[in-house]
Amino acid sequence: MKHTGGAKRGYEPKAAISWAFYDWANSAYATTVMAGFFPVFFKQYWSYGVDAQTSTFHLGTANSIASVVVALLAPILGSIADQWESKKKFLLFFATMGMVMTGTLGFIAQGEWVTAVIMYVFANIGFSGGNVFYDSLIVTIVEKKKMDFISALGYSLGYLGGGILFAVNVFMTLKPHLFGLSSAAEAVRLSFLSVAVWWALFSIPIFVFVKEPKVKTGQSVVSIATTGVRHLFSSFREIRQYRNIFLFLIGYWCYIDGVDTTVLMAVDYGLALGFDQTVLIKALLVTQFIGFPAAILFGKIGEKIGTKAGIFIGISVYVAVAFWGYAMDKPQEFYVLAIAVGLVQGGVQSLSRSLYGKLIPRENAAEFFGFYNMIGKFAAVLGPFLMGLTSMMTGKTRYSIFAVILLFIIGALILSFVQEKNPTEGANK
Repeated sequence: MKHTGGAKRGYEPKAAISWAFYDWANSAYATTVMAGFFPVFFKQYWSYGVDAQTSTFHLGTANSIASVVVALLAPILGSIADQWESKKKFLLFFATMGMVMTGTLGFIAQGEWVTAVIMYVFANIGFSGGNVFYDSLIVTIVEKKKMDFISALGYSLGYLGGGILFAVNVFMTLKPHLFGLSSAAEAVRLSFLSVAVWWALFSIPIFVFVKEPKVKTGQSVVSIATTGVRHLFSSFREIRQYRNIFLFLIGYWCYIDGVDTTVLMAVDYGLALGFDQTVLIKALLVTQFIGFPAAILFGKIGEKIGTKAGIFIGISVYVAVAFWGYAMDKPQEFYVLAIAVGLVQGGVQSLSRSLYGKLIPRENAAEFFGFYNMIGKFAAVLGPFLMGLTSMMTGKTRYSIFAVILLFIIGALILSFVQEKNPTEGANK
């Protein structure tokens, strides 16, 4: 494999902003669908007549299935993308899958929870699979000293863009007649379609202005894919030789489980406690608009006091949030939880991505980010499933909170052994 030119590893504002704007595009799915309307609609519309604990188990299982698929595919696809100059092509494929499946959710009838789960799983695969290649492109558009800020910029734009569309969607459900709709249910279904359109429209800049380095290879994509499958375990052994990367991935696997589970299951948890869905949706809006400036702030924190220090701050807040979630019994207390999560969620995610980007060798960015996303998705398999299983087995939703607290603590301890500053390209062997 030979690199023959392409984008320079510097700071090119147009490419960097175009890259970050994809977060604005696909975060509409994360906000309106994953965190907002899907859990509510799934429990109250598609799972009509199903008890709360069982529907929670179904939702947790659906999230876990999608995560397993992406986790298994990510390293192989990353290896192909590194050798075939195809990060953007794979991003386009998965993003299109996510858009189409999201739009399809708007046409599923009441009580059809099985169909809803299937479409949701494929939409999640599109969303998460695309992020493997989106994340890996960061090393081609910005140098290391700007990586914290640009990564945080992406998350902050995601919070703002996702929040704006979500606010419109929420208003549609509260006042459906103003939009010529007959009911809140019809407004939710239209919201799924609006996410697909939003995602498609604002994805255009990354495909137009972000360039990939030129790569020459004599292998066909089928040959590379076959090789990628054969070398999956040997690649894992190679990553183990990089002490910093290996330690980071283990720690990341632990603490990101709690982060992803909070995003995926917070609304369902509130519903199971008997909180009104309007309160929960408004709280999500609070999270989005607090998350916009907070993510940028964490980017600056990473530049000033160190990326790891910023992650530790975020993890500490998450542990406090988990205990708060266990104890809360009033709907208004959910707003406190939403504010706290909004302050740190984007920070933990963006600084984790930028720290990993600094540690890995640039020439294998997609392959290494494939493992990064694989670890993250296998973490997201465990958290939602354990929350759902604990809730169903004990009959007490509150106990499910303890499924994630320990992982935050273990993750932080392991992360403390990662050396943030490295003299070599990407890691310490």
